[in-house]
This record gives sequence, structure tokens and C-alpha cells, in this order.
Amino acid sequence: MRLILMRHGETEWNAEQRLQGQDNSLLSERGVAQVRRFRPYAKALKPVRIIASDLGRTRQTVALIGHPDAPTDVRFRELDMGEWTGRRKPDLIAERPEDYAAWRAGTFTPANGETWGAFRGRVAEGVHDWMSRTEGDLLIVAHGGVVRAACHEFLDLPPSRVVPVTPGTATILHFPRRGSMAAQLEGYNIGSVAPDESVAD
Repeated sequence: MRLILMRHGETEWNAEQRLQGQDNSLLSERGVAQVRRFRPYAKALKPVRIIASDLGRTRQTVALIGHPDAPTDVRFRELDMGEWTGRRKPDLIAERPEDYAAWRAGTFTPANGETWGAFRGRVAEGVHDWMSRTEGDLLIVAHGGVVRAACHEFLDLPPSRVVPVTPGTATILHFPRRGSMAAQLEGYNIGSVAPDESVAD
């Protein structure tokens, strides 16, 4: 079976280079366009089950790909960034470059934030749960951090080695045997990306 992880479309905070964590902002116009371009891909992939994070930007995304009634799961929320929520990446890099680099690597946690280990654990728990109940391919509409956590858990790729995925794209993990948690990377950052688009947290 395949695990298809779609990142939500670009949000207004993404465009401003602000860390969102578990706060929320609406999809930008570009984000809506990204998701609409992805809709034919989602249909062609033919997942038998679709789940979404319960945050607003993922619920907006899953509705735009044609599944407004898809169930949600809090385990697929983005990493809680604590006191860094709402901060602009360029400001953090300028003020605390070593801490920012360590946070990206999963070895530093901002005050009141969620540790990488706890985050990875809850994402893995959610994936195990839904895969055990799904006969066929599973599509989860979630966040960039969730993609990195899944790559760490199932591909043994730590976050420091994973380039952030572009909003409105999919990453596909293939599990050769049902019940096996050792995956193969089938595709990364898949989607219809406009020439001027780049990755953004």
C-alpha cells in the first residue's frame, strides 16, 4: 500500500515567512491555485481513504481537492512551535542562527514548544492507526513538518536531511507488505508547481 502525504497550499503566513505551528492563517490566492492544480493528481492517485489534520488550512485544502467531509485527526497537526509561533524565519535566523539550525535538525525546542521526538511519535501513531484500518492507499492532507516526521520514522531520514516540501504537493511512501513499517520513497514534492514557486515553511 501507499501512504500519500499532501502538504496544504500556501497560506498568508507562509507568504510572510512566519512560522505557523498550530496557529492558523487562510490559504493565500496562490495557495488556492496550488491546491486546485493538485486536484487532478489527487483524483488520479485513487486513494481509498482520505484523512486531514484538523487545522483550518488543511481542512480548507482537503475541501478544495473535493473531499470537504473527510475525517480529521489531531495527530496530524503541525509541530507546536511554542514561543516561536508567528515569528518570521529571517528574524530568527538573524537573531538565533544556531538555535534555528538546531530546531530544523530536531535537536532544539523553543520555549513551550513540542519536542521533535514527541511530534514524530504522534505522527507515527496516527499513520500506524489509519494504515491498519485501510485496505489500499491512504491520503493524508497535512503539513510540511508531518512529511518530515514521516520520512524520519519510515525512511530513517532525519529532518536535517529533508528539504521542505512545496505547498500543494505530495510525498509518496510505498510499503511493500501490509503491516510492514519499512517504506520506500516513491515520490517527493510531486505536483504541478508554477515556475516562480519555491519551498516555504
